[in-house]
Amino acid sequence: MDDKTGKGPSRKTVLRAAAAVGMAVPVSLMGVPALARTAGERGEAPALTPSCDDGDDPTPPQTEGPYFKPNSPRRTSLLQPGTPGVRLTVTGYVFGRACRAIPQVLLDFWQADTYGTYDNVGFRFRGHQYTDASGAFRLTTVVPGLYPGRTRHLHVKVQAPGRPVLTTQLYFPGEPRNNTDPIFDSRLLMNVRTVGNAKEADFDFVLNVPQ
Repeated sequence: MDDKTGKGPSRKTVLRAAAAVGMAVPVSLMGVPALARTAGERGEAPALTPSCDDGDDPTPPQTEGPYFKPNSPRRTSLLQPGTPGVRLTVTGYVFGRACRAIPQVLLDFWQADTYGTYDNVGFRFRGHQYTDASGAFRLTTVVPGLYPGRTRHLHVKVQAPGRPVLTTQLYFPGEPRNNTDPIFDSRLLMNVRTVGNAKEADFDFVLNVPQ
């Protein structure tokens, strides 16, 4: 069951699971949960196709802040040789309201370094990339440092082809400053885990587009 709605898995859930293991999902099955497909293969009557919505409204926008710079380099890793800080890998997918993953979505990331400083001269810890054919992205960076008035966060602009830009921020769970930062929004918390000496996180964006 879906923890958010009490329904079976949605099209978005099925598609994300398939994309995660590199499987192609036939268009005719994109709305059918895995259990229903299995029943159909056994000759049993499949369950009704569930609603697309599994509790995810479009990802909320947030302020750009004062440190955005256009024309960042295209790259999936913001690390350079000897970059200090705790390594962080962020992965996820970009979906539309129809729960279909969207390829070729532009994601432009920028953040503070491990000391809480932004590079406003060059392009350290700034970079853009595009989702792949399955709608997935992967960013390699470091956990950003803290600076006065803000909790720990990443900035990002997300734009589906030919659609408006979503500007927002991503947050880390368990940060003490989450309770005092006036901009913080719990809907933008990443799932973060410790793997050895590094961190791994995931977050799925939902754009307000009809796909």
